[in-house]
Amino acid sequence: HSGCRYVADVEVARECYSENQILRRIAPYLFEKNGGLFVAITEDDLGYRDFFLRKCEEAGIPVREVSREEALKLEPNLNPELKAAVVVPDGTFDPLKVILSFLASAKKHGADIRLYNEARGFRVEGGEVRAVKVLDKVSLREYELEADFFVNATGAWANKVASLAGLRVPVKPSPGVMVALDGRIGNMVFNRLNKPGDGDIIVHHRGTSVIGTTSWVVSDPDEVVAPKEHVELLLRRGAEMAPIISKMRVKAVYVSSRPLIGQAAQTGREVSRSFAVIDHSSEGVSNFFSIIGGKFITARLMAEKMGDVICEHAGVSAPSRTAELPLVPYWHFFG
Repeated sequence: HSGCRYVADVEVARECYSENQILRRIAPYLFEKNGGLFVAITEDDLGYRDFFLRKCEEAGIPVREVSREEALKLEPNLNPELKAAVVVPDGTFDPLKVILSFLASAKKHGADIRLYNEARGFRVEGGEVRAVKVLDKVSLREYELEADFFVNATGAWANKVASLAGLRVPVKPSPGVMVALDGRIGNMVFNRLNKPGDGDIIVHHRGTSVIGTTSWVVSDPDEVVAPKEHVELLLRRGAEMAPIISKMRVKAVYVSSRPLIGQAAQTGREVSRSFAVIDHSSEGVSNFFSIIGGKFITARLMAEKMGDVICEHAGVSAPSRTAELPLVPYWHFFG
């Protein structure tokens, strides 16, 4: 994301754009620098244009309004009846490769990465977590892992993991369905020129076009399926932006859960999209922390802020360097 999707909250939008630029700088090999287009299809969309342009300017995000003809020249499969278009600095990346680059970089600096190891419980003594109880799901070995500090960065599962230590995290798992079509209908990221809603984005990734997304709230992220009506909605909404979608084959349907910060909201759209670091000392455990919220584009920043908190508690005075250090290429994770 360039941040344009979240311009209703200028600070969040500015944060996203800043991280967009940092990641492009420290790992240019991970990104398809294809840009994005926000397009107005209806009069309601058109009414959002001035607000959108003003907020992008406030957030410092460089955007450019283009004519219908130029938009269709850039992306011929867009709806030929579109009423407005804005070019934005979006991009596309392969999530797995980004994660592997993060892990390879951590490994280079001494991290011990244990794949397929599941936290099954915690040993809590004297107001501190002394160890995490682990199951190696490959060897089926159970063991304890001791540490000075414990960070719960498990996304939508944050409350389930914290509860193993008798703690609580106010996370609201908010699943979203995505539909992958067999074939690319364009190169740029397509966005509906309106406030975020269901079926308002199409991302071209490898040999697919992915329509996203929907949003609802569940109590258990392990009990999630993709509702048929959500798939139908995404296909219908996607075809409004790019009519060719109605003729394309669905290659896959998948769903994942956002770790939103919970409030007394009725839908996932109404829950905060910012992130929070939680110090569980108020619950009687002084060395256990959770981090929730955020978006993939802000993952590096979230890790930086979490690291700052750990350094403060450990009495270490050292600035984070992750915004400047190049990421280790993902293929080194396996080397």
